[in-house]
Amino acid sequence: MANRVIAGQKTLLGRTMHGIRYDEIHDEILLPQQFGQAILTFRGGASGEEAPIRVIQGPLTRLVAPDRLEVDPVNNEILVPEDDYILVFPREANGNVPPKRVLLARGGAFQEANVDPIHDLLIVGGSMRMEDGRWKSAIMMFGRTDEGEAKPRSIITGPGAGAGNRMTVYPPRGLVFAAVRGTSDSDDKSHVAVWSIEDSGNVSPRWTIGGPKGALRQPRGVTIDPKNKTLIVSDKYLNSVLTYYFPEVF
Repeated sequence: MANRVIAGQKTLLGRTMHGIRYDEIHDEILLPQQFGQAILTFRGGASGEEAPIRVIQGPLTRLVAPDRLEVDPVNNEILVPEDDYILVFPREANGNVPPKRVLLARGGAFQEANVDPIHDLLIVGGSMRMEDGRWKSAIMMFGRTDEGEAKPRSIITGPGAGAGNRMTVYPPRGLVFAAVRGTSDSDDKSHVAVWSIEDSGNVSPRWTIGGPKGALRQPRGVTIDPKNKTLIVSDKYLNSVLTYYFPEVF
């Protein structure tokens, strides 16, 4: 049973809320509102029909259909992948405000963004057009403040890397966790893959959890709990949240 529920008209939440981030430094919850073309920020202790404390929304924002986001509480920024680009806003932005920085996809597509403040990296999941003209799912490493048509510093194209993945990072060890979905609801090859920020090219993950005869079917979200050395995965098909003890990565 939930301890608290945020719901009701004043919240401005919609029926399709695919992304959520918690900023533990500032005790805030952030969500993209796809239909409202907005970014909503709530108090960490918000409950009931409580309005957001800040809303980024309006034509100057360039938000079209935000589905995911990232908050960087160390550098006070919000990052929103919008397929063709990543929009970067000040964390405390409110109202109809333009992004402070825009990273362009250079012929690819950006679907997921994560910040590693220790190594000053922006880690992006999506797809890129390779030199031979083919599209390839990839995890791309950019400088954190890169903008415009910046070139990735490195690209991981190993099995399961890139498009459609939900990701999280563990900066102290420079690790990237990606939830890799199988090809169908009943596919038992779904898993979580772990790469290093030092990896590049068509390389296999350093660790995997799940896979053949595993429980995962449609992993949709992934996060980590370093204090308890665990990996937490939500699965749409199972309608469940699974927790794995994973001490070797912490």
